[in-house]
Amino acid sequence: MHIDAHQHFWKFDPVKDAWITDDMQIIRRDFLPDNLKPLLVENNIGGCVAVQADQSEIETDFLIQLAIENNFIKGVVGWIDLRAANVEERLEHYRQFDIVKGFRHILQGEAQRDMMLHQDFKNGIAALQSFNFTYDILILPDQLSFVKQLVAFFSEQKFVIDHLAKPYIKFKKIDGWKNAIKQIAQHENVYCKLSGMATEADWQHWQKEDLKPYIDVVVDAFGVNRILFGSDWPVCLLAADYKKTVDIVKDYFSSFSIDEQSKVFGQNAVEFYNL
Repeated sequence: MHIDAHQHFWKFDPVKDAWITDDMQIIRRDFLPDNLKPLLVENNIGGCVAVQADQSEIETDFLIQLAIENNFIKGVVGWIDLRAANVEERLEHYRQFDIVKGFRHILQGEAQRDMMLHQDFKNGIAALQSFNFTYDILILPDQLSFVKQLVAFFSEQKFVIDHLAKPYIKFKKIDGWKNAIKQIAQHENVYCKLSGMATEADWQHWQKEDLKPYIDVVVDAFGVNRILFGSDWPVCLLAADYKKTVDIVKDYFSSFSIDEQSKVFGQNAVEFYNL
């Protein structure tokens, strides 16, 4: 089964979703399972992983409910306050929902760029590990040095980097990001999602050739056993429709074996998230 390992749902609220700015009009509306399901069918994708877009347990509960109502949602990556003193209590609560596979914090938006290395945050990561939950790393390239330290500290925790850590594709900057990614990939508990690439390029004028050097780095660093396809729908619509987003990865791996393609488009996601 092919899996879209990274997408979002929301009922648009201009306050809650203030990150969706005026230049993102195309995604300033509701995006729910009924909108995604036909796209999955059209692209021969059998299921998806819904990832939090708002930092609240209300968001986590919202995604759980959608998953209960729509069996093509195979996993939920939610949010809890990893820095809270009662983090283990909250994880115990969410352990009752088999659909919850892991958690994420929007580290890319934090003023404290190294917040992931603060002791209270690391306490939360340690708790995740004890409950066998995964952790999605959402960062910008300036935070890669902190990620390197974090993943080394928790060698048994399953981590996945979202959106290749958002390299500066639009500006064709690659060297610093490339070196950091290669170092992080040496930790075998870390995976990487091939997602969100077109939105890091020039939205109106990107070409697949602009993305290839960055995919090359990830494939070389992580290998086909630790890469997951994700659409980042509906955010991807800023730069590409769903099919174009799928085709970026499909075309890149077209010369790979069927077995290798199956890993990237589903098997790795199933294994990482225990779907």
